[in-house]
Amino acid sequence: MSNLPELYACVCAKEFPVQALLRLRPDIRSQACVVLEGEPPQQTVCSLNSRARFLGAAQGMSLVEVETLPPLKILARARKQEEATRSALLECAGTFSPRVEDRSTDNAFIAVIDIAGTDKLFGTPDKLAAILLTRVRSLGILAVTAVSSNFHAAICLAKGLSGKSRIQIVADGRQRDALDRLSLAVLDLSAAHKETFELWGIDHLGMLANLPEKELASRLGQEGRRLRQLARGEAPHLFQPVEPAFALEERIELDTPVELLDSLMFVAGVMLEQLIFRAEARLVALRSVTISLSLEGDATHIRPVRSALPSNDRHLWLKLLHLDLEAHPPQAPILSLTLTAEPGSTSKVQLGLFSPQLPEPGRLDITLARIAKIVGEGNVGRAVLRDTHHPEGFRIERFVVPSDEPKEPPVTSTSAVLRALRPAENVHLTLTSHGPERFRFRQENYVVERAFGPWAARGEWWNSGTWGREQWDLVARCDNGNVLYGCLIRDVMLNRWQMVGLYD
Repeated sequence: MSNLPELYACVCAKEFPVQALLRLRPDIRSQACVVLEGEPPQQTVCSLNSRARFLGAAQGMSLVEVETLPPLKILARARKQEEATRSALLECAGTFSPRVEDRSTDNAFIAVIDIAGTDKLFGTPDKLAAILLTRVRSLGILAVTAVSSNFHAAICLAKGLSGKSRIQIVADGRQRDALDRLSLAVLDLSAAHKETFELWGIDHLGMLANLPEKELASRLGQEGRRLRQLARGEAPHLFQPVEPAFALEERIELDTPVELLDSLMFVAGVMLEQLIFRAEARLVALRSVTISLSLEGDATHIRPVRSALPSNDRHLWLKLLHLDLEAHPPQAPILSLTLTAEPGSTSKVQLGLFSPQLPEPGRLDITLARIAKIVGEGNVGRAVLRDTHHPEGFRIERFVVPSDEPKEPPVTSTSAVLRALRPAENVHLTLTSHGPERFRFRQENYVVERAFGPWAARGEWWNSGTWGREQWDLVARCDNGNVLYGCLIRDVMLNRWQMVGLYD
């Protein structure tokens, strides 16, 4: 058990639905915006920013009432986008302490962080609060922070903070004085209790804290006693931390269907900035990025993009996504966009003093993507042999840079390399009962010294088919003394001999 005194920091982002929508929309952040929820025509305002409130908008207004005000930007509520933003904020809070409790409401993000003993990492509580708000602001969210030794007092103080003062630090034992002037709205009262306190003329926490405990409990039961403890900053709490999974994902719901790729890339660029910021906070890089597009007609278009090395270069990922979508465009207008990234290590490659300079990995990825757009995605990469005797028995795989060095040195062996001749060249050959004896190739006469074969060179032994080609590997000497190491193929059906490759 730890003997450290309790200390909690509560971060509160008010009007969370509108903030979650605007964090990835820098083009409309400066406008007056309201968020509507519900089914038409019964839509009502559930969240709004300060500019919309200045023009007269308020929560609960109907769409008809909103249209009577000066022009406002009307947005539809996006629950999935709010969930993605909430996960990002919880992940941010988890970088300060592993003990984080989510106390969010329908209209606000609220997280309480147990910061007891973190002074040696982040400094005094006011410094920690400033760093916390800076990181939250980098995620595109405006929030306030209150620090108190009482869990519930920190929540109430954060809810009561205005935009002018975004940080409040309350010393131990001064919770009641700090809560005294706060409205009862910070307690999230039920409708019945709210009506009761209005009849009694109680409108702030100080008045509730001064009520006699026994008389209040006799009228409101144990709930009345609990509310009095909250008002006095004395309510106990059993901390229930959450363990959010580290998932690099950003999502945005588009107002209107998008068909132009350039417009989509503008939105994707903002989302990539957020993914990179979150990855850098965890000291990792982006290994791959998957873009998921929700299309009209309930269709989905998913394209994964991978770089040679993990990177946090926004321009690199944006260019790779752009080239991939140009080569594989969606077949319908886009309704929503989701970016999911896989984290990887931020390892560096150090060259020797006299080592040749290698191409920059980012430029190589873009060059390969451009080539794949021209010749086809399956025609760019490295050749890998198949388990077959077929003369074209290889496949193309994507270039992959190994992330870890092998623990043991690889076993190397010396072997001949076959240089294929395309097209194969005809030869005039003299054949005996033991195999090829003489042949003429490229205007030169050769005498076969050693011949190996024949091997069936078309098909696989486990399949039933016609073996229409025979392969011979041979060593031959020319009249001038030059030695040739070659691969001959005999077409059994046409009785034709061809030189298909030379061994180096």
